[in-house]
Amino acid sequence: MIDLKKLTIKKAHEALVRGDFTVRELCQAYLDEIKKRDGDIHAYLEVYSDVMAQADAAQKKVGEGNSLAGIPIAIKDNMLFEGKAATSASKILQGYVAPYTATAIRKLVDAGAVLLGRTNMDEFAMGSSTENSAYGVTKNPHDLSRVAGGSSGGSAAAVAADLALASLGSDTGGSIRQPASHCGIVGLKPTYGSVSRHGLMAMGSSLDVIGPFSKTVSDAEILFNAIKGKDRYDSTSLDVPMAGKRPQKIGVPRHFLKGDGIDPEVMKAFEASIERFRSLGYEIVDIELPNIGYSLAVYYVLMPAEVSTNLARFDGIKYGLHKEGSNLLEDYLFSRGEGFGPEARRRVMLGSYVLSSGYYDAYYNKASAVRELLKDDFAKAFERADVILTPTAPAPAFKIGEKASDPVAMYLEDIFTVTANLVGTPAISIPAGTKEVEGKRLPIGIHLVSPHGREDALFELGKKFLGEDVE
Repeated sequence: MIDLKKLTIKKAHEALVRGDFTVRELCQAYLDEIKKRDGDIHAYLEVYSDVMAQADAAQKKVGEGNSLAGIPIAIKDNMLFEGKAATSASKILQGYVAPYTATAIRKLVDAGAVLLGRTNMDEFAMGSSTENSAYGVTKNPHDLSRVAGGSSGGSAAAVAADLALASLGSDTGGSIRQPASHCGIVGLKPTYGSVSRHGLMAMGSSLDVIGPFSKTVSDAEILFNAIKGKDRYDSTSLDVPMAGKRPQKIGVPRHFLKGDGIDPEVMKAFEASIERFRSLGYEIVDIELPNIGYSLAVYYVLMPAEVSTNLARFDGIKYGLHKEGSNLLEDYLFSRGEGFGPEARRRVMLGSYVLSSGYYDAYYNKASAVRELLKDDFAKAFERADVILTPTAPAPAFKIGEKASDPVAMYLEDIFTVTANLVGTPAISIPAGTKEVEGKRLPIGIHLVSPHGREDALFELGKKFLGEDVE
């Protein structure tokens, strides 16, 4: 019997090399768990039918030195895997089959990983709760009445519920880190451009990045090292030097943590994490980020503008859902009107508005200018501190339906996470405690941000904080 709860990529790799179990047996253990639990959680939109064929192929790579050989991984439904369905959890891509494989997925396959299936998400990654999926909500494994977070809620829930050993998600404004916090696991948003976006369905092209979910920081590091690197198919990708001086100072923007929207238990866990870092020998310094209060507003101007442009390709003509009208315009209107859900439509309209004649300067250009100010703020902050620490989300996971009718309350879920996307820096959410609500223990995460290309600093701090082995 394989104990999935205690399994990590590192441990599974060692066990496979020793011959404690085969890749087939490991994959079967996860398929059995999916069958048993995913009816309640709904982390997966599809479990692939060829998992065992993949397992047999992966078995041959075990022992060749790659720690991902034979490791069962789930992927978010906005990443292409040749020959498999990919819908971005939207009706408009009904029946779409990927004609090629995303670079990040190709790297996993080449390493010998086994892809279990595609996970549920907010439609086109628009949301913070996975309630915007056209195929139903993903529930939090810690409390089925609550959200798993979003937009990568399925990927987070799959790892938290032991329905995959690790998974990939995408992060545009917090879509990896916030569900990682809500589900009590590790979630990494890498440096913008460090992981190729080729084969990732675009939401906000200047913000999107693919990253890992895992149970440990060490596992997140293994996955990141496997998928990173420049790619000729993505002109924004780059090889970032991933090292520098070891982190010593942790900056805390106290002025930004005085809002009344932060749950007291989240602040308690945050203060406890500061003390933990202090006891590990790190110096805690106060820092100022003068323009951070504008970050959410800037994000919700720039992101919908990019969304409206990126989603223009889903017209009901080239692929996916097609609704017949009496002329071409009606074809577009019927297909897009029926194919896109309410949040996608809301963001397309918002983006079209801020890019329209007469408003472009007032909104889009102004937001772009403030984005540059934020980059300067972070550059100055990193002169005083090696990493920046905040909570990941203002509160633990909320009830399903609680914020569905209030988009602004939902958007506030991203308050601590959007800035890393706006300035392109790497960030990680790691578990830092729980809050007991109605007899259930709901996870709380803390959020670490480092300068461009300094994932190594996040890994070092995260491992020490969680008591993992640090080389």
